[in-house]
Amino acid sequence: MMIYKDKSKTVAERVEHLLSLMTTEEKAGQLVQPFGWQTYTQDQGNITLNETFKRQVEKGGVGSLYGTLRADPWTGVTLENGLSAKAGAEVVNLIQRYAVDHSRLGIPILIGEECSHGHMAIDGTVYPVPLLLGSTWNVELYQDMCRAVALETRAQGGAVTYSPVLDVVRDPRWGRTEECFGEDPYLIGELAAASVTGLQGEHLDSEDAVAATLKHFVGYGSSEGGRNAGPVHMGLRELLEVDLYPFRKAVEAGAASIMPAYNEIDGTPCTVNTELLDTILRQEWGFDGMIITDCGAIDMLASGHDVAADGMDASVQAIQAGIDMEMSGVMFGRYLVQAVEEGKLEMGVLDQAVRRVLALKFRLGLFERPYVDAERTAEVIGSEQHIQLARQLAAEGAVLLKNEGSALPLSTAETGRIAVIGPNADQAYNQLGDYTSPQPRSKVVTVLDGIRSKLAGTQNDDDVEKGVKVQVYAEQEQILYAPGCRIKGDSKEGFERAMEVAREADTVILVMGASNVSEYSWNDMECGEGIDRMTLGLAGVQLELMQEIYKLGKTMIVVYINGRPIAEPWADEHADAILEAWYPGQEGGHAIADLLFGDVNPSGRLTISIPKHVGQLPVYYNGKRSRGKRYLEEDLEPRYVFGYGLSYTTFEYSKPKLTRTSMTSIEHVTLTVEITNTGQRSGAEVVQLYIADIVSQMTRPAKELKAFSKIRLESGETRTVAFQIGAEQLQYIGRDLKPVVEPGQFHLHVGRNVNDTEWIELTVEEA
Repeated sequence: MMIYKDKSKTVAERVEHLLSLMTTEEKAGQLVQPFGWQTYTQDQGNITLNETFKRQVEKGGVGSLYGTLRADPWTGVTLENGLSAKAGAEVVNLIQRYAVDHSRLGIPILIGEECSHGHMAIDGTVYPVPLLLGSTWNVELYQDMCRAVALETRAQGGAVTYSPVLDVVRDPRWGRTEECFGEDPYLIGELAAASVTGLQGEHLDSEDAVAATLKHFVGYGSSEGGRNAGPVHMGLRELLEVDLYPFRKAVEAGAASIMPAYNEIDGTPCTVNTELLDTILRQEWGFDGMIITDCGAIDMLASGHDVAADGMDASVQAIQAGIDMEMSGVMFGRYLVQAVEEGKLEMGVLDQAVRRVLALKFRLGLFERPYVDAERTAEVIGSEQHIQLARQLAAEGAVLLKNEGSALPLSTAETGRIAVIGPNADQAYNQLGDYTSPQPRSKVVTVLDGIRSKLAGTQNDDDVEKGVKVQVYAEQEQILYAPGCRIKGDSKEGFERAMEVAREADTVILVMGASNVSEYSWNDMECGEGIDRMTLGLAGVQLELMQEIYKLGKTMIVVYINGRPIAEPWADEHADAILEAWYPGQEGGHAIADLLFGDVNPSGRLTISIPKHVGQLPVYYNGKRSRGKRYLEEDLEPRYVFGYGLSYTTFEYSKPKLTRTSMTSIEHVTLTVEITNTGQRSGAEVVQLYIADIVSQMTRPAKELKAFSKIRLESGETRTVAFQIGAEQLQYIGRDLKPVVEPGQFHLHVGRNVNDTEWIELTVEEA
């Protein structure tokens, strides 16, 4: 048996043997990644591999494929011409069989897929977007979701995912805000580690594990003006303390892959930033996995950043800086062999990149198990367990921002007639978020679906066909519906019908917000990659519709479905209640109905500050103490602060206690606080610990999140929450760019949100 085919040998031994057998063309082939959906043609259910792909396999091989199972307007793959779960698995098997049988060395292909909030494939379970997932503050539940996503993805043959997104959002005008967990590095770091653990499982070669790719490395969420891929102006100290922190936590958790960002930092594009990719990532952190570019990033070096003369120069710069694979580009395939032949690239540099790609394939078990059981997809993908998980996440991550006069929860028995109005009330695709494949309408529960189901009392009936949502109550007298307007545009032709519906109702539920997908002949995209905004207000005539309905004097409940904070002072002041539901995924309608009618007590808390006005940006909570006090027109406080969220019950905090009030930097103390549910309902509270370094050599934020715990309490129940405090919670990046704990006074703040805390003083003494 050839050594590289012998499973009993170590990964390193197998890699070195296989590498010794490869030609330069075969080595370069392992570093290229064509678009997967372009490798096959489907004609009335018959799948054939395209000749271009076949020739590429036979000539030098194909290292990876991107988005083989992806479907969306960008790929041109639709519900009509796309692949079902089973068909997708069969296509991956067909691709792998051709690669194994028709390449000289039989090297399987690395199938890479998007899985930010569910596998981006037709039939895959669509979970809420990461901004909502972060708002759950439930790390364990999120890790469960990642396990489910890995299971669905691997069942179809996907072996690596381009997630999680670990960017720290600094300007929410950025269209990719929805793909991120929020504005705080500590919270993102906790979710980052959970993501890696969930996606990669105990062993990468198992049938329910995929390799996680951390992105975008680094600073991508801090771009100039909130413009996608814009320059980032950030010093190394802030980079280490804030943007690099979540990536370090994920690397420590064992992440197998990482993706540099498009942006530049202080003049150097991340794609060729050796200080980031080699000095910090590999030498200091010990990362030994694969580095893959973002799509088209090498092209940008020569056309965009203009730090390379041409494609050859860009390719050589990238691989020398530490890039191992080019995502969906043509530069490596076009230039690497020529670069070696002309002496512009040392063979050793090429070999090192190939080693990392091959090592990942061996770790994933692709040489032993390149094919999947297509029949298994029916058992795994879109299972009832995954659907219920999607519903729970959506309910836990929605944030109740306002509830004047206890307008919520509504009563199924006493609410009277309800008007459900708004462009997002019954547009299924609008609530799924970016990086989502089109899904059958019967699979997605809109807010209108959820409310109809709730009032019909059938959402849990055994006789409801599995996977088919209740949509048979369109004429139900208690529920009235009108879209009112579109997300964008000036047309008010729907106003008249919306006003008629509102007049007949006792309660009006306005479902407003945004959309980042377009499956219609018109485009309502207001959010998503490349869709950055100058403002944060509602687009189109949505606010005008809200203002007209308000004049009727009805109870007005606003539900936002969107991917970035909405700054609408009028709505904040005049709505009776506001529920921020972000993009809640396929079960969003049921989850929102559960919250509106009190079957679930809201427990979501903001992970991103919502400003009063876009002119306040940047408004993230952990800015420096020295950032100033106010503008002429307004202070610096956001409308809704970090960590904020309301509940249908109330919680009381005791004064926090420390096991002792002084310590050295090498010791630990424990902070405890008692939380009592003083209301009439059971509920969940997110207990948040912030730390303030009172005097420090370098300027510091006023408060920084350092721990949190989500606890559930019955009415009248009391529980003690304990947080351990040590060097990791107290340190910062000092003058020498190394972590330091300075002696002095610290304030430890515990409470409901960043502005609602009790604090206790801790003294740190010389060790």
